[in-house]
Amino acid sequence: MENICTPEYCSFLHLYLYNSSNLYTNKLINSRVINTTIYQAMKNLIFIFIFSLIGFRITAQTKDKELEKVAQYLAGSYSSQAQHLKDTANYFDIRLQIVPIWKDRTDGYWFYVEQAVADYIDKPYRQRIYHLTKQSKGTFVSEVYTFAEPLRFTHHPELAEKTLTPDSLTAREGCDVLLHETKDGFAGGTDGKKCPSDRKGATYATSEVTLLENELHSWDRGYDDKDVQVWGAEKGGYVFLKLSTF
Repeated sequence: MENICTPEYCSFLHLYLYNSSNLYTNKLINSRVINTTIYQAMKNLIFIFIFSLIGFRITAQTKDKELEKVAQYLAGSYSSQAQHLKDTANYFDIRLQIVPIWKDRTDGYWFYVEQAVADYIDKPYRQRIYHLTKQSKGTFVSEVYTFAEPLRFTHHPELAEKTLTPDSLTAREGCDVLLHETKDGFAGGTDGKKCPSDRKGATYATSEVTLLENELHSWDRGYDDKDVQVWGAEKGGYVFLKLSTF
């Protein structure tokens, strides 16, 4: 067969095929690079989305503005001295400390609570841990816990914070205080006869709470098995005025 590939034509043909091959190869490489870049970007977005969801779930309690407001209202150093001076026959001068602890936790707000008669301030009659969480919009629950050898922490909430852990606490079953948002603050109490008590012959206790920005009203009462009140204020709850906050 006659050779029709002249030197000039063959050189042109070789150059054309070479350039076409390089062009295809570059397109293929670029396509793979683009696909790899898109794939990696999508992976990064998925990871960011997943961790954002996890972070949102972890911090949802502590970043909730409603819950934060309840915690701010609750924390503080309180006294019922003013009420006592007006009615010494029915109300003692009680000092109440509600101190935030474990501030780095993300499962709500935790407090060390200490309550004592002013004349016996070094011998508190009640020491607790409260765990405040949000149940639903406008509704909050304060779980109540006890712990071993409470007197060792008297006046030392920082020691309780370092020594105790949530796992070391004992829940007071049935004694949770449910709070609802009101016009001026929050109010609520325990549920019926569910909170057990053996103080002064009682079988159960109730607690009614009103929480204002600078006041805490608390009416704790104990009843026997015939629903007769055996301990607690009779005329009404204690009015604690906030002296300072934490």
